[in-house]
Amino acid sequence: MTLDGVIQNEENDGDGFKWGGWFFPFADEVTGAVVQERLGREVDLLLGRRTFESWEGYWPTHSNFWPNINTITKYVASNTRTSSDWKPSVFLSGDLVEKVRELKQTDGPDLHAFGSANMLQTLFKADLVDSLELMIIPVTLGQGKRLFQDGTIPAAFKVTSSQIAPKGIICVTYERDGEVKTASPQIEEDE
Repeated sequence: MTLDGVIQNEENDGDGFKWGGWFFPFADEVTGAVVQERLGREVDLLLGRRTFESWEGYWPTHSNFWPNINTITKYVASNTRTSSDWKPSVFLSGDLVEKVRELKQTDGPDLHAFGSANMLQTLFKADLVDSLELMIIPVTLGQGKRLFQDGTIPAAFKVTSSQIAPKGIICVTYERDGEVKTASPQIEEDE
Protein backbone atom coordinates (compact mmCIF):
# COMPACT_ATOMS: atom_id res chain seq x y z
CA MET A 1 0.00 0.00 0.00
CA THR A 2 1.27 3.48 -0.81
CA LEU A 3 1.41 6.26 1.78
CA ASP A 4 -1.86 7.56 0.34
CA GLY A 5 -3.53 4.15 0.64
CA VAL A 6 -3.37 2.91 -2.99
CA ILE A 7 -3.25 -0.87 -3.34
CA GLN A 8 -3.82 -1.05 -7.10
CA ASN A 9 -0.66 -2.26 -8.81
CA GLU A 10 -1.93 -3.27 -12.23
CA GLU A 11 -2.36 -1.13 -15.33
CA ASN A 12 -4.85 -3.46 -17.00
CA ASP A 13 -8.04 -2.34 -15.25
CA GLY A 14 -8.96 0.05 -18.09
CA ASP A 15 -9.44 2.90 -15.64
CA GLY A 16 -6.51 5.09 -16.67
CA PHE A 17 -4.21 3.89 -13.87
CA LYS A 18 -0.67 4.23 -15.21
CA TRP A 19 1.52 3.35 -12.24
CA GLY A 20 1.59 -0.46 -12.44
CA GLY A 21 4.71 -1.93 -10.85
CA TRP A 22 5.22 0.91 -8.33
CA PHE A 23 6.10 -1.59 -5.57
CA PHE A 24 9.05 -3.31 -7.22
CA PRO A 25 11.70 -0.53 -7.01
CA PHE A 26 11.36 -0.71 -3.21
CA ALA A 27 11.56 -4.50 -2.85
CA ASP A 28 14.62 -5.85 -1.05
CA GLU A 29 15.78 -8.89 0.94
CA VAL A 30 13.78 -7.90 4.03
CA THR A 31 10.49 -7.48 2.16
CA GLY A 32 11.23 -10.68 0.26
CA ALA A 33 11.59 -12.58 3.55
CA VAL A 34 8.36 -11.05 4.89
CA VAL A 35 6.49 -12.03 1.72
CA GLN A 36 7.87 -15.60 1.82
CA GLU A 37 6.89 -15.96 5.49
CA ARG A 38 3.36 -14.75 4.75
CA LEU A 39 2.98 -16.95 1.68
CA GLY A 40 4.25 -20.01 3.56
CA ARG A 41 1.38 -20.03 6.05
CA GLU A 42 -1.37 -22.63 6.00
CA VAL A 43 -4.33 -20.39 5.12
CA ASP A 44 -7.27 -20.29 2.76
CA LEU A 45 -7.66 -17.36 0.38
CA LEU A 46 -10.62 -15.06 -0.03
CA LEU A 47 -10.48 -13.29 -3.39
CA GLY A 48 -12.68 -11.07 -5.48
CA ARG A 49 -13.58 -12.38 -8.92
CA ARG A 50 -11.29 -10.01 -10.85
CA THR A 51 -8.29 -10.80 -8.65
CA PHE A 52 -9.01 -14.52 -9.00
CA GLU A 53 -9.28 -14.25 -12.78
CA SER A 54 -5.94 -12.48 -13.06
CA TRP A 55 -4.33 -15.07 -10.78
CA GLU A 56 -5.80 -18.27 -12.26
CA GLY A 57 -3.81 -17.83 -15.45
CA TYR A 58 -0.54 -17.06 -13.66
CA TRP A 59 -0.11 -18.92 -10.37
CA PRO A 60 -0.71 -22.51 -11.50
CA THR A 61 2.56 -22.35 -13.47
CA HIS A 62 4.53 -20.20 -10.98
CA SER A 63 4.08 -22.16 -7.78
CA ASN A 64 7.86 -22.28 -7.20
CA PHE A 65 7.47 -18.79 -5.63
CA TRP A 66 4.30 -19.69 -3.68
CA PRO A 67 4.48 -23.48 -3.23
CA ASN A 68 1.08 -24.06 -1.59
CA ILE A 69 -0.94 -21.73 -3.87
CA ASN A 70 -2.26 -24.65 -5.89
CA THR A 71 -3.35 -26.72 -2.87
CA ILE A 72 -4.94 -24.10 -0.60
CA THR A 73 -8.65 -23.41 -1.00
CA LYS A 74 -9.46 -20.27 -2.92
CA TYR A 75 -12.86 -18.81 -1.98
CA VAL A 76 -13.99 -16.46 -4.72
CA ALA A 77 -16.64 -13.77 -4.29
CA SER A 78 -18.58 -13.94 -7.55
CA ASN A 79 -22.15 -13.86 -8.71
CA THR A 80 -21.11 -14.72 -12.28
CA ARG A 81 -18.54 -17.54 -11.98
CA THR A 82 -19.29 -20.98 -10.64
CA SER A 83 -16.22 -23.05 -11.50
CA SER A 84 -12.58 -23.04 -12.53
CA ASP A 85 -9.97 -25.56 -13.60
CA TRP A 86 -7.73 -24.08 -10.88
CA LYS A 87 -8.59 -26.29 -7.93
CA PRO A 88 -9.51 -26.18 -5.14
CA SER A 89 -11.72 -23.15 -5.79
CA VAL A 90 -15.08 -22.44 -4.17
CA PHE A 91 -17.30 -19.72 -5.61
CA LEU A 92 -19.36 -17.69 -3.18
CA SER A 93 -22.47 -16.15 -4.70
CA GLY A 94 -25.22 -14.21 -3.00
CA ASP A 95 -24.69 -12.58 0.39
CA LEU A 96 -20.89 -12.39 0.74
CA VAL A 97 -21.09 -11.10 4.32
CA GLU A 98 -23.12 -14.10 5.44
CA LYS A 99 -20.87 -16.54 3.53
CA VAL A 100 -17.72 -15.08 5.13
CA ARG A 101 -19.31 -15.15 8.59
CA GLU A 102 -20.08 -18.85 8.05
CA LEU A 103 -16.51 -19.55 6.89
CA LYS A 104 -15.08 -17.79 9.93
CA GLN A 105 -17.11 -20.12 12.19
CA THR A 106 -15.49 -23.27 10.74
CA ASP A 107 -12.39 -25.00 12.07
CA GLY A 108 -10.58 -24.43 8.77
CA PRO A 109 -7.46 -22.33 8.30
CA ASP A 110 -7.52 -18.55 8.63
CA LEU A 111 -8.88 -16.65 5.63
CA HIS A 112 -6.48 -14.22 4.00
CA ALA A 113 -7.63 -11.69 1.40
CA PHE A 114 -5.22 -10.33 -1.20
CA GLY A 115 -5.99 -7.39 -3.47
CA SER A 116 -9.71 -7.35 -4.18
CA ALA A 117 -10.25 -3.71 -3.18
CA ASN A 118 -14.00 -3.73 -3.84
CA MET A 119 -14.57 -6.92 -1.85
CA LEU A 120 -12.53 -5.56 1.05
CA GLN A 121 -14.91 -2.60 1.37
CA THR A 122 -17.76 -5.05 1.97
CA LEU A 123 -15.70 -6.87 4.61
CA PHE A 124 -14.72 -3.62 6.36
CA LYS A 125 -18.32 -2.39 6.42
CA ALA A 126 -19.47 -5.67 8.02
CA ASP A 127 -16.61 -5.58 10.57
CA LEU A 128 -15.22 -8.89 9.29
CA VAL A 129 -11.55 -7.87 9.16
CA ASP A 130 -9.65 -9.16 12.19
CA SER A 131 -6.18 -8.06 11.18
CA LEU A 132 -4.24 -6.23 8.49
CA GLU A 133 -0.82 -7.30 7.25
CA LEU A 134 0.47 -4.30 5.38
CA MET A 135 3.56 -3.20 3.55
CA ILE A 136 3.50 0.58 3.43
CA ILE A 137 5.65 1.82 0.56
CA PRO A 138 7.16 5.33 0.69
CA VAL A 139 5.45 6.69 -2.42
CA THR A 140 2.21 8.55 -3.15
CA LEU A 141 0.28 8.11 -6.39
CA GLY A 142 -2.80 10.30 -5.98
CA GLN A 143 -4.96 7.84 -7.93
CA GLY A 144 -5.89 4.19 -7.94
CA LYS A 145 -7.93 1.81 -5.83
CA ARG A 146 -7.38 2.40 -2.16
CA LEU A 147 -7.46 0.01 0.76
CA PHE A 148 -9.68 2.30 2.83
CA GLN A 149 -12.64 3.58 0.84
CA ASP A 150 -16.41 3.78 1.34
CA GLY A 151 -16.61 0.57 3.36
CA THR A 152 -14.30 1.72 6.13
CA ILE A 153 -15.91 1.92 9.56
CA PRO A 154 -14.51 3.44 12.77
CA ALA A 155 -12.35 0.71 14.35
CA ALA A 156 -9.29 0.54 16.58
CA PHE A 157 -6.26 -1.60 15.75
CA LYS A 158 -3.06 -2.40 17.64
CA VAL A 159 0.37 -3.15 16.21
CA THR A 160 1.43 -6.75 16.83
CA SER A 161 4.59 -6.73 14.70
CA SER A 162 6.54 -4.21 12.68
CA GLN A 163 9.76 -3.91 10.75
CA ILE A 164 11.30 -1.24 8.54
CA ALA A 165 13.07 -2.53 5.43
CA PRO A 166 16.26 -0.84 4.12
CA LYS A 167 14.45 0.89 1.23
CA GLY A 168 11.83 2.36 3.58
CA ILE A 169 8.97 -0.11 3.38
CA ILE A 170 7.17 -0.52 6.70
CA CYS A 171 6.04 -4.11 7.20
CA VAL A 172 3.38 -4.05 9.90
CA THR A 173 0.63 -6.24 11.28
CA TYR A 174 -2.38 -4.66 12.97
CA GLU A 175 -4.97 -6.64 14.90
CA ARG A 176 -8.49 -5.42 15.63
CA ASP A 177 -8.63 -3.77 19.04
CA GLY A 178 -12.24 -2.88 19.73
CA GLU A 179 -13.93 0.46 19.26
CA VAL A 180 -12.26 3.78 18.57
CA LYS A 181 -11.25 5.43 21.82
CA THR A 182 -11.26 9.21 22.17
CA ALA A 183 -9.86 11.55 24.81
CA SER A 184 -9.10 15.19 25.43
CA PRO A 185 -5.51 16.39 25.59
CA GLN A 186 -4.13 16.51 29.11
CA ILE A 187 -2.20 19.76 29.38
CA GLU A 188 -0.83 20.72 32.71
CA GLU A 189 -1.27 24.34 33.66
CA ASP A 190 1.70 26.40 34.87
CA GLU A 191 1.46 27.37 38.52
